[in-house]
Amino acid sequence: MNPATETVVLVHGLWMHGLVFGLLRRRLERSGFLTHAWSYPSVRHGLLANADALSRFLAGLHADPIHLVGHSLGGIVIANALARHPDARVRRCVLMGPPWSASRSATGLQRVPGISALIGRSMHDWLPAPRPQLPGVEIGVISGSRPIGLAGALVGLPRPHDGIVTVEETRVAGARDAVTLHVSHMEMLLSARCADQVAAFLHTGTFAHDAAESPAGQGIQP
Repeated sequence: MNPATETVVLVHGLWMHGLVFGLLRRRLERSGFLTHAWSYPSVRHGLLANADALSRFLAGLHADPIHLVGHSLGGIVIANALARHPDARVRRCVLMGPPWSASRSATGLQRVPGISALIGRSMHDWLPAPRPQLPGVEIGVISGSRPIGLAGALVGLPRPHDGIVTVEETRVAGARDAVTLHVSHMEMLLSARCADQVAAFLHTGTFAHDAAESPAGQGIQP
């Protein structure tokens, strides 16, 4: 594939906005991709409503192929969008820190008075839902092992975790590749190493595991 002709759509997580992808978008554009950041009401709207809205956005893009990158809940919205409305133009997806198999953080915070409503409808919908199958789409998963995050401290997550999501929770059955970086959940948005891994998977369908194992440069870098 020629990355100069490829489009990447980035989908943010809970409580976020597409603006959080500013640095990652810049780095992907340096790699030759055309990028879009799609925003959605992660708290007010349910998971299926947000998934359908993403599908409508993708349908309006005059691009082929399309790659998708989701951070946290964004990866869940992507998966449900593709399961409900398959799009043959979508080739590869990178899910960064997805609470896929479970979310101990969300489940634990639901028990804290005043916090449950902040988890939002989409996450509430996801916790009991069957996990979607995505045949025909190459999935890459990035997890973090730097345990910095209030949720992790409040809930007492088992290590390794990124402060919000455990590495085990990110495991997606049928994923083409997976890599764990020494970054926290929010550092994924800012980390140069994480951006390099996203670009590597979008280019080749695999992560750069030799680079991931190097201790240098896995945190936040320009």
